[in-house]
Amino acid sequence: MEAYKKLVIVAALVLALAIGSNGQGQSSICRMTKDGFLACAPSVTASATPGFIPAAPTAECCSALSVADFPCLCFFMRNSKILNAYGVDPSLAMQLPAKCNLARSVHC
Repeated sequence: MEAYKKLVIVAALVLALAIGSNGQGQSSICRMTKDGFLACAPSVTASATPGFIPAAPTAECCSALSVADFPCLCFFMRNSKILNAYGVDPSLAMQLPAKCNLARSVHC
């Protein structure tokens, strides 16, 4: 799963909400739209509840991941403090590519 440190995708969730528009009126970062990040949020949101099981990624989330610029997202992966500030569990985020059956591997 080391190759799937694509959790950065969710780190960009934070930035997607704050980044400007792409000319078509949609916010995007690292080729993922705000809607794509939001679709992935339930699958990576941390919980203090014992036995918590995150939601499986939706088709919309997996579709967004399939076009993401992972090297770009790796930049955000390296700063997990951003992720934690928004309730994103990095270990859950790293599981998304495998759960979406994405074959591309990226080494952050």
